[in-house]
Amino acid sequence: MEARHSSPGPPEYHASQPKGGNPLTEDVNHQYLFFEAHYVYIVACAFIVWLIVPGVGFLYSGLARRKSALSLLFQSLMILAVITFQWMFWGYSLAYSRSAGPFIGNLEHFGLKNVSIAPSPGSPYIPEILYCYFQLLFCACTVIIVVGGAFERGGILPSLVFSFCWATIVYCPLACWTWNANGWLYNFPSLDFAGGGPVHIASGCSALAYALVLGKRKNTSHPSHTKPHNPTLVFLGTAFIWCGWLGFNGGSTLNASVRSFVVIFNTNAAAAFGVLGWVLVDYIKHNRKFSLVGACEGAIAGLVGITPAAGYVTPWLAGVIGLITGCVCSLMQNVNQWLRIDEGMDVFKLHGIGGMVGSFLTGLFAEKSIAMLDGMTGGSGAVDGNGIQVAKQLAHIAAVSGYSFVLSCVLLGILKYVPGLGLRVSEQAEMVGLDNYEFFDEQIGDWSLAESLQGMAVVKRAGSTVSEIPAERASQGEEGKKGNA
Repeated sequence: MEARHSSPGPPEYHASQPKGGNPLTEDVNHQYLFFEAHYVYIVACAFIVWLIVPGVGFLYSGLARRKSALSLLFQSLMILAVITFQWMFWGYSLAYSRSAGPFIGNLEHFGLKNVSIAPSPGSPYIPEILYCYFQLLFCACTVIIVVGGAFERGGILPSLVFSFCWATIVYCPLACWTWNANGWLYNFPSLDFAGGGPVHIASGCSALAYALVLGKRKNTSHPSHTKPHNPTLVFLGTAFIWCGWLGFNGGSTLNASVRSFVVIFNTNAAAAFGVLGWVLVDYIKHNRKFSLVGACEGAIAGLVGITPAAGYVTPWLAGVIGLITGCVCSLMQNVNQWLRIDEGMDVFKLHGIGGMVGSFLTGLFAEKSIAMLDGMTGGSGAVDGNGIQVAKQLAHIAAVSGYSFVLSCVLLGILKYVPGLGLRVSEQAEMVGLDNYEFFDEQIGDWSLAESLQGMAVVKRAGSTVSEIPAERASQGEEGKKGNA
């Protein structure tokens, strides 16, 4: 019988060559020659993850009133730019340095020093520069989600300063806790496949802190002031996010194994079941009526719920997680009223509460047989007889939510009193809208046409037709004149 030839093992990291080799004297690609499928797969996932950036921008823009929609699109792009600088400056080193402590890394890779073609700390199958880029997108997406807590009354420039600082003192430590081999949650261990804690729970709790520190918006008493101005943008943003999350979760295996393909299927299943759960609750609560925005929120809830569990559960359990998360988040519709905080983008409801539900269910449903599909990862939950994992997941939830909320409040409290920064825009700027106040020559839509249409209402009185300004528009005064319908 002909002997089988086994491929060589993955390349090893050597401290004597932190860059992985000298391209001037050797072909540095040879060490990855047998693992091309792995790094090509991760590159493709990274490209897909990037779609989440405009996706969140579209989603937030559609959910906001039109007078502040452009600012949210702008912020999504600007935050990506700021976080790219932060990550290159010291963010990556604080989160993933090889000699990190249990709580935060050091400046070993300050300025991306020695981040090159050596095997990455996350997976020996891919070079560190690719790993660095993939994790950069995680950080950027998280910060963009957080800033949703400030919509319609938070200044753009202060939000960018906050983004840099928040990524440094909140996200990077949490990423180190959860995914760095030296992190305390990594060794606890808690199970968090792709970011239930650092991405979702942290962003939800931090957005809640942002809304709390800024205070409530002005003039939101009328129902039309809290409705999405463009459900089509909400749908488009959700489609981008759903697609991007397939790469977000699918690439988190950091290899092209069978586990990666199970993760992709699980992610899609959870999002689909999240839609079913949310729509079912809406259908019952609202007398057999549907909501497109509700269906979109259900998809996001399902994606949030499956994020920590995607690499640990079977497809049917992934669907169950999506369904439960969608139902729970939909039932939390009035959480802002209960908390008396104006967090109108529902970041805390979808990401904070959804992330907590997903992390808890991971402790229940994780199966080692799924985790081991990549040939190297363990992890099991109550269904495998490891009931203590549920308590560890609860500890994980408490630590991440407490740390992110408290540190965000402290950071925002400091920025609030920085002279000249202006964490919250003036009342006048809020009334006319951030688009009118912050931008010099751009607006969404034809405002003159909108004014003409909104200023005319046909009212039948005694068999005759009379055109008049609606009472709602008249009560808005100058704000109404700026298109705030």
